[in-house]
Amino acid sequence: MAAMVGGGVGKKVKPGEISLAHNGVLFLDELPEFPQNVVESLRQPIETGEVLISRANSHIKFPANFQLIAAMNPCKCGYLGDPYKACARAPKCGSDYQMKISGPIIDRFDLHIEVAGSNLYNSDEEKEDISGSTANIAMMVENARNIQQMRYDGYDIRTNNRLDGQLLIEYAMPVDNSRELLNEAATKFRLSMRAYNRVLRVARTIADLEESKNVYRIHIAEALSYRKMDFR
Repeated sequence: MAAMVGGGVGKKVKPGEISLAHNGVLFLDELPEFPQNVVESLRQPIETGEVLISRANSHIKFPANFQLIAAMNPCKCGYLGDPYKACARAPKCGSDYQMKISGPIIDRFDLHIEVAGSNLYNSDEEKEDISGSTANIAMMVENARNIQQMRYDGYDIRTNNRLDGQLLIEYAMPVDNSRELLNEAATKFRLSMRAYNRVLRVARTIADLEESKNVYRIHIAEALSYRKMDFR
């Protein structure tokens, strides 16, 4: 716990990994293998961008504005769904393993992506195509971040992930009838208010990647597709 969020004995309090990742990326591989209390300790820093460590006579605050990326296998052995390698306990082994991650933690991930088996590439042409695509995406991301910095000039935020309250309504609410689509999805998949707001932020970012001034139905639909509703 201390290694992740910070801590120590007496006055020798040190920042943890989430503060060392401030303004950067914290990547947790094999997420369910971390102790549950350690994973749960990330909930408040993800929301506020800082961590508060309490001592008997003092409180110490460290910055922790990090981007959390995590990876996990679908089950303990990693072969759930593979007809040749899946264990005899499937599919229960998968649901038991995935249940180690609580709903509130899953709720805090904007994008849920299922990755299929990797396809290896060999030819120089394929390598060049992948490199070119990566370079193009990097340019799109940089351009989107510049758009956001200009939009929020004068506010105390810089990117869409901190949009909240009136700013969220002003800049991320769709201008067409896609609000009905979002409301239907919220009811059908029982989205929490936190997940609802996160869908709006992702949709705003998708619109920025396309240099669209407004958020439309197509952006909401894509943002919803990145939330794997039936996670378990």
